[in-house]
Amino acid sequence: MNLLLDTHVILWVAENSPHLSARAKNAVLGRENEKYVSVVSVWEVAIKLGSRKLQLDGGLVEFFRIIDENNFTEISIERDHLSRLGGLGDFHKDPFDRLLIATALTEDFTIVTADENIHKYKVNWIW
Repeated sequence: MNLLLDTHVILWVAENSPHLSARAKNAVLGRENEKYVSVVSVWEVAIKLGSRKLQLDGGLVEFFRIIDENNFTEISIERDHLSRLGGLGDFHKDPFDRLLIATALTEDFTIVTADENIHKYKVNWIW
């Protein structure tokens, strides 16, 4: 299965957080699944670090280390992802999450997220 990890999932995996559900943890740690991180998550972390809404020792360099150490594959924002945004319902206001949803729909990925608004869209998700 191809998994698209929401930003909080990436951070929770790194700290082995108890907030990570057993199902999500098994999916992310499972060798049979391909794990993807959108550049949208990198952008979100950079913004939250800059506004001090997120504390991460080592900053963005540490976030990249987490991605690399866990063998997550980075995926860019493509025109098709942006084109898909216009057709999304208005269930979610967060622009980062909306772009993750559009990416997952376009690429046929399953989103790993604790965000309850995600399931309002016709997208595959795990939590």
